[in-house]
Amino acid sequence: MGFELELFILLIAHILGTSIFGKFETETAWWRLSLKWFIVIGLTYVLYQFIDHLAIIFVLLCTLGGIIFHFIWCRKHNIDPVSATPRKKYYELRGWTYKED
Repeated sequence: MGFELELFILLIAHILGTSIFGKFETETAWWRLSLKWFIVIGLTYVLYQFIDHLAIIFVLLCTLGGIIFHFIWCRKHNIDPVSATPRKKYYELRGWTYKED
């Protein structure tokens, strides 16, 4: 198996990440989210060329690092790291405009 294994792991990370943490990126521009994934896939591919399947470690470390940073940042700002509440405060911290329902 070639690079398919890394792509499969990236797909799982993307599906789980958007399902669990998508509420934290509701106002993020589509091009920023796309650019992030192009960079992750590109770096993983370059690493795969040099270290073969150990590139999976890069994916897992980036994912773990992102989750740790997310929890620390949310706790520091008194935001629930799972539900993104209080929503108004979260929007203000991100510089987004909060619209009441």
